[in-house]
Amino acid sequence: MPDQTLEKGSISPGADSNTSKGVFTDDELLRTLSVSAAVPVEEPPDGGFLAWSQVVPAHIANMMSWGYGTGFAVFQLYYKETLGLPASQVSWIGSIQIFLCFVVGMVSGRLSDAGYSKHLYIGGAALTVFGMFVTSLATSYWQILLAQGFCSGIGGGLMFMPATANVATYFKKKRSLAVAFNGCGSSTGAILFPAVVQFLTPQIGFPWAVRVCGFISIFLAFIGFSILKPRELRRIPAPIVDWSAFKYMPYTMFCIGAFLIYFSLFTMLIYINSFARESIGLSERESINFVLITSAVAIPARPIFGYLADRYVGPVNTFGLSCIALGIMAFAWIGIRNRPEMYAYSVVMGFVNGAAQGIFSSAASSFVQDVRKMGTWIGMVFAICGFATLAGPPTMGAIIDASGGKYIWAQIWAGSTIVIGGILILVTSRMLMGKSTKVYMV
Repeated sequence: MPDQTLEKGSISPGADSNTSKGVFTDDELLRTLSVSAAVPVEEPPDGGFLAWSQVVPAHIANMMSWGYGTGFAVFQLYYKETLGLPASQVSWIGSIQIFLCFVVGMVSGRLSDAGYSKHLYIGGAALTVFGMFVTSLATSYWQILLAQGFCSGIGGGLMFMPATANVATYFKKKRSLAVAFNGCGSSTGAILFPAVVQFLTPQIGFPWAVRVCGFISIFLAFIGFSILKPRELRRIPAPIVDWSAFKYMPYTMFCIGAFLIYFSLFTMLIYINSFARESIGLSERESINFVLITSAVAIPARPIFGYLADRYVGPVNTFGLSCIALGIMAFAWIGIRNRPEMYAYSVVMGFVNGAAQGIFSSAASSFVQDVRKMGTWIGMVFAICGFATLAGPPTMGAIIDASGGKYIWAQIWAGSTIVIGGILILVTSRMLMGKSTKVYMV
């Protein structure tokens, strides 16, 4: 742990000259844990049916939380047309939904460490489904904001973090690949829910299209809850925010880098649609295709880079390099001039974005030195990134407005923040690993 207190089952960074720098080989880590009082060392299974089956509920949780929120573009178009509200006002619904998924994840992460993973999963799923059905009945802006923004956002935050942290506790050397597979849920959800709404609304109407999303979610949540089996670990008392984590400099630097990255990451996904309409001249409905395209190509990217992280590069290095590549894509955005270039760009950007987001949770878990605090430490990183996603879109919008509707300075801003964040992530990798290229924590 970052401080010098050795508690049961924890890791003391002062154990030897290597661990004092935060560097742990497998043997050193086991020896350090073995001298801890009374708690036996238990290696993660790192495979087997039970471990891999836990990817399923996590995948479903990501579908219902991040997937439903990331696919907000199709909802935004409908609300803008039917309610006659400015796009900036409508976008707050999606922004708040994503923000709450991040921030509530900090609380649910700590509660999952305390042994309440299944309670949080079913409670979050129920709240998310409730939000969908209430959205189908809503007729005014504030009703939609409460139902889809707050209700579904809180439900998603309660649901996804325990499932994601649970997967991380089952794996060590294959952790990046496993987390990448469950992270694919955000892409499959971002395809499924917008497609249902977009194609069923002309057939059965918007309210029933949203209810279909709700019924699908009930079915998926039942499967996920039935399979979810949190790993049995000795629980330790801890606050929701473990402030001692920030005494560990690699973790603090990682949080700063992740904040800068997520300040502009979701902003790119949000404004690519408006750019296609305003700068390329595409229709609003055609611009929604870019949400589906970027989500679709992200699906294969996540396990590919998860495998590379586990096998060759390491999760922190993979995340940092992927983010630098995403920042370069933000700069490349400046050169897009026509429809074919727009479609080609959305494919490449979606693939790179899938790589970056898919490895994020695994990279964050690399800094967790006590597996029993997995949800707490990852949740704190997500909460920090939540504030970044809330502030990012308004900032980029203000830059575009100040530039007279031109996107170039906003694109430069997005590229710069993401590249700087990626560089900081690579710095934390060197701090964490010394000369090694991979680190695996129990």
